Amino acid sequence: MQLPVFNIQGQETKAKVELPEAIFGIEPNDHAIYLDVKQYLANQRQGTHKTKERWEITGSTRKLHKQKGTGGSRKGDINSPLFKGGARVFGPQPRDYSFKLNKKVKVLARKSALAYKAQGNNITVLEDFNMESPKTKTFADMLSKLNVSGKRVLLVTPEKNDNLVLSGRNLQKTKVVVASDLNTYDVMNAARVLVLNSAIEKIAETLNK
Repeated sequence: MQLPVFNIQGQETKAKVELPEAIFGIEPNDHAIYLDVKQYLANQRQGTHKTKERWEITGSTRKLHKQKGTGGSRKGDINSPLFKGGARVFGPQPRDYSFKLNKKVKVLARKSALAYKAQGNNITVLEDFNMESPKTKTFADMLSKLNVSGKRVLLVTPEKNDNLVLSGRNLQKTKVVVASDLNTYDVMNAARVLVLNSAIEKIAETLNK
């Protein structure tokens, strides 16, 4: 797949770039995407939720009335979960939600996510640029000229660039990531993926190991 290269003024340059068919041209695997996104979201959970079990709450353990002969139902103490103010049984306990996922499945998921974006024409290739200092206004102007202002945007860089990260950090719906740290959730969550020209090679290196 061949795409034109744009500059930060939003103008199409004469350069063209070829997207690797082994990544951007594959048949997307929905289940792999589902598993990888599920793992990502599971890893975000703190899992510190906790409710007090029956044995942990303070309350009288006196039996409310005798077992038989009253004509009513059997009743234990006031801590019963059936009563208002009683204990909670089988409530959430602290736990770890993370689970193992094979590396090949995760790689397939990332390839599938990028393939979906390529099929939907939601990938824009930018010529390499750098910012001398962090400037959110300059970054916002660039997005506006590329007609992606207000959309969820993912900018993929070949290597860590603090000025770009700091410039985009304060903009809602905008995220800057290094090609080697690209994950399925970010790609699927973005309405438009902006890729620096030199980052395409880094993506290919990462996903074709």
